[in-house]
Amino acid sequence: MIADLHVHSHYSDGADSMEEVLKKAREQHVTHLSFVDHDTVAGLAEAKVLGEAYDMTIIPGIEISAFDFKRNRKVHVLGYDYVLQSSHIQELCQPVLERRHAHSLWQIDQIRKSGIELNPDEILASVMPGKVIYKQHIMRQLTDAPYHSSEYKNLYQSLFKGDGVAAGDIIYADVFDAIRAIKADGGLAVIAHPGQLDSYDLIPELVPIGLDGIELYHPDHTQTDHQKIQTLSQHHNLITTGGTDYHGAFGPPSQPGDLSKFVGDRHPFCPPFVK
Repeated sequence: MIADLHVHSHYSDGADSMEEVLKKAREQHVTHLSFVDHDTVAGLAEAKVLGEAYDMTIIPGIEISAFDFKRNRKVHVLGYDYVLQSSHIQELCQPVLERRHAHSLWQIDQIRKSGIELNPDEILASVMPGKVIYKQHIMRQLTDAPYHSSEYKNLYQSLFKGDGVAAGDIIYADVFDAIRAIKADGGLAVIAHPGQLDSYDLIPELVPIGLDGIELYHPDHTQTDHQKIQTLSQHHNLITTGGTDYHGAFGPPSQPGDLSKFVGDRHPFCPPFVK
C-alpha cells in the first residue's frame, strides 16, 4: 500500500480537480488517498465515487485552520476517517469559511482601490465548485508566473504581508475545539506539519482531549523535525502520518503520492490506521 494523506483540490486552495489529482496519484501507484481540503468536506462524495472508478481507497479527510491562542500562532489539524455526516466538524468550520470568503472579498476591494485591476466575478467563477475565495485565486488573476517563482513570491509579499494593501487575517477556530469536533464525529485527529508552524509545545496539551497523531512526513520537514516527531509520538503513543501537501499549480512543484524525497527507504508509506 502507498498512501498520500495530505492533498488538496479545487474545493479549497488546490488548483486541480479531484479527478486530476487521482490521475496523477495513480501514476505514483497510490492505493490510499485523503483529500484534506481546508475547512470543508464538500468534495467527499465526489472523491468517493472517483475513488471507485480509479480503484483507489479514499479516506475521509479535512484540514482545519485552527489557532493556538495560548502561543498566538496558527496550527493546522488534520481529521481522518470521520462519519460522513460530520456535523460537528461542519458546525465548527462553516463560520471560518464565511470569514475567509468575506476577508478575500475585502482583499480584492483593497487591491482594486490601490489601482490594480481585478474582476471579482471572474475570480468567483474560477473558484467553482468551491465556494470560498483564497489568496491563490486572487493571485491567479494577477499573474501567470508560477507559484515558486520570485515574481510570484514578490507580488504575494507586497500585497498580502507586512504593510501590503491586502494584509491581515481572519479569526480561526480554537485548536482544542478542532480536536473535539473531529473526535465527536468519530474521526482521528492529527497535528499537521508541526515543523512548519512550530506546533511542538502544543502537542502534549492536546493528548488528554484525544489527539491521535502527528504528521511526520511533509515536504517542509527536516530530519530534525522527524526526530522530534518520532520522540513525541513514542512518548505519547501517537500514530504518525504523511503526505505531499499537494496543491497543483497553487503550490511548489510536486506530484500527489510522490513521497520518495522525504520518506526515503520507508517508501511505500502507509500509516497503521489505513486498512
